[in-house]
Amino acid sequence: MSDRSRLRIVVLRVVVASILLTLIGRLTYLQVAEGVSYSAAAKQNRIRTVITPAARGQILDDKGRALVTNRTALVVSVTRSIVRASKDRGTAELARLSKIVGLPVKDITTTISPCVYHDPSGKQIPLIPGCWNGSPYQPVPIASYNSEDAAQVKRVLAIAEHQELFPGVTAEYQAVREYPGGTLAAHVLGYLGPLSSDDTGKPKYKDLPSGTEIGRTGVEQVYDDRLRGTLGQDRLLVDKDGSVVGTRGTTTPVAGDNLVLSIDAGVQKVAEKALADGIANIRKQFDKNRGKNFVAPGGAAIVVEVSTGRIVAMASNPTYDPTAFVGHISPKVYASLSNAFGHPLISNAVQGLYAPGSTFKIVSTAAAVKAGYSLGGYYPCPGQFLGKRNFEGESFASLNFTDTLIRSCDTVYYKLAYEQWLKDGKREGVAHPKEYFPKEARIWGFGKKTGIDLPDERVGLITDRAYKKAFWLANKDKGLNYCKGAKTRPKGTYQQQADAEFCADGYALNGGDAMNFAIGQGDVLVTPLQLAMAYSALVNGGTLFHPQLAKGFVSADGRTSTTLPPKVAGHVDTPANVRAYIASALGGVPHPPHGTAKGAYAGFPFGQLQIGGKTGTADVNNKAPTSWFASFAPLDKPKYVTVVMVPEASTGGTTAGPISRKIWDGIYGLEGQKAQLPGGVTPASLPVVRNDGTIGPPGTKVVRPALSPSPSSGPTALGAPGLEWAYRREGS
Repeated sequence: MSDRSRLRIVVLRVVVASILLTLIGRLTYLQVAEGVSYSAAAKQNRIRTVITPAARGQILDDKGRALVTNRTALVVSVTRSIVRASKDRGTAELARLSKIVGLPVKDITTTISPCVYHDPSGKQIPLIPGCWNGSPYQPVPIASYNSEDAAQVKRVLAIAEHQELFPGVTAEYQAVREYPGGTLAAHVLGYLGPLSSDDTGKPKYKDLPSGTEIGRTGVEQVYDDRLRGTLGQDRLLVDKDGSVVGTRGTTTPVAGDNLVLSIDAGVQKVAEKALADGIANIRKQFDKNRGKNFVAPGGAAIVVEVSTGRIVAMASNPTYDPTAFVGHISPKVYASLSNAFGHPLISNAVQGLYAPGSTFKIVSTAAAVKAGYSLGGYYPCPGQFLGKRNFEGESFASLNFTDTLIRSCDTVYYKLAYEQWLKDGKREGVAHPKEYFPKEARIWGFGKKTGIDLPDERVGLITDRAYKKAFWLANKDKGLNYCKGAKTRPKGTYQQQADAEFCADGYALNGGDAMNFAIGQGDVLVTPLQLAMAYSALVNGGTLFHPQLAKGFVSADGRTSTTLPPKVAGHVDTPANVRAYIASALGGVPHPPHGTAKGAYAGFPFGQLQIGGKTGTADVNNKAPTSWFASFAPLDKPKYVTVVMVPEASTGGTTAGPISRKIWDGIYGLEGQKAQLPGGVTPASLPVVRNDGTIGPPGTKVVRPALSPSPSSGPTALGAPGLEWAYRREGS
């Protein structure tokens, strides 16, 4: 054998040995180093977790009346990924479904479309409202039907009977929210919506499967975790074909707590009806200044318990029915609600910003006294001051603060504010201006959130020199870019002139700004809720509360309950004698001969209930004024404050005053009305869950049976005996 042949054999042996060693090494690595992880993965692939939602807690009023509960519904859902997997991308299937559920194919397609999709660069592109916020692999509810409607049920169950024609569609019984009062307190209660991809990154939602219904607005959102309860889990062992062969443990779901609100359903109904009737009435009246009827696009009415800050009623008009969001709201319905006149999805009570007009004079009076003006002094009330007029040019001889508040003389406050503006250095200001009026407004809670347990509360606007300077710097050449508008808008138009003025010296606080501020106009914007809490502080000893809607929680079985204490936000440092003086003065506003609300309260039974209050008529450019009335009663020891506001609706005494009268009638049972709070008393304790699951009013006596062992399977949906429903979590 030649040397060359021997060399080839050696090389071949080396190559073979190397390959064998590599294979042995890799095999050893897979069996030893990676064996544990592959074994774990194999076991995991054999386990499927079935999530069982807990029964969601009810929302009750202070007497235990259900504002939100649960019912059984027949829900039709579409799984987009299955439908689009067909050859025609689901065209025929959706057409068949459209005929059964009575919805256009276009609406169904929009409803099941994800709310965002990713373009080739990875950027998220938002789609239209009414789209699906959950996982694209989750069944999307498109329609919900009353399970007691036999005709509807029979028609919809045709889907299940012909499943071969609807492979991506299901028709199943589910527990859904029910609103016994319809639109009652809709802005307070809120509604549910599916868990979105944006939500899954939040800690409070990290353990929830895609598509889970969560609170989207109102107290449904704020107290979602307590209402939702704890999910149940069944860990099932499955074979390679997906058949269940055993279990690896079960966690029973825990029903959510019942949320008890301080809202009284009776007072809420009275407030909503009084507000709706008042708006309808003023719309019939002719506005001679504008040559057409008053517009009155909406309004708000609030009742607050002054000793606790709890909200007894909170009405916003226009309103909506939360039932529209049960299952999944259609794009058409959502668009109609979003674009409707008056914007019914917006709460005017906590999200609407308005100039408060003369209701703000309680703040200005307190500020004037701090600035050194005598509480017992007299001040001239001419028909105008520096070109600014009283209402309809009225003029009076010198008035004390009592008569100034009763008659609502603007020129008194114009002069006081102007004098302080001069002392503070006019437009530019001195190094450390006193600025009594804006500082006092902030002390009374304006210019910041009240802290109510509702989402999306507005802050409002309280201006001073520092604010004006900061706003000017932020918007002169960027932001709103007024200087650009001064050059590009049509020359001579109102907006072009306003932009030019702001560009030149928008940082300066003018004398007119200070004067307007003192009567609650110009750069003053408040929510009706802020005003209600300020008036509560006026008459409760100076305490500013964080307003609360939640009064407490009661467990689903009734064995545990928690009452939430009032929350103090701060204290108004206005001396007690000043606050008492202002409150006493406001007792004359509903009375003749000079009270600005004397017409609204003509013939009122003051012998049964003495009321104090303040009208407000806030002018708005090119619109009718905003009508306000803030009031409290009983006058000697106030229990409640009411605030009523209607924009574009004449004077405070014409529109808001009569609405507030009807609310007081309903609370105390006056002028032929039924008393919703007999004696003006709210319940001291929480409602009670009876042993049969029904709700009893506060004080109901219940003897609890001994606890029995927990069942092995989870509870069924409330109101759906024997019905088991679950979500399967993807990838588990």
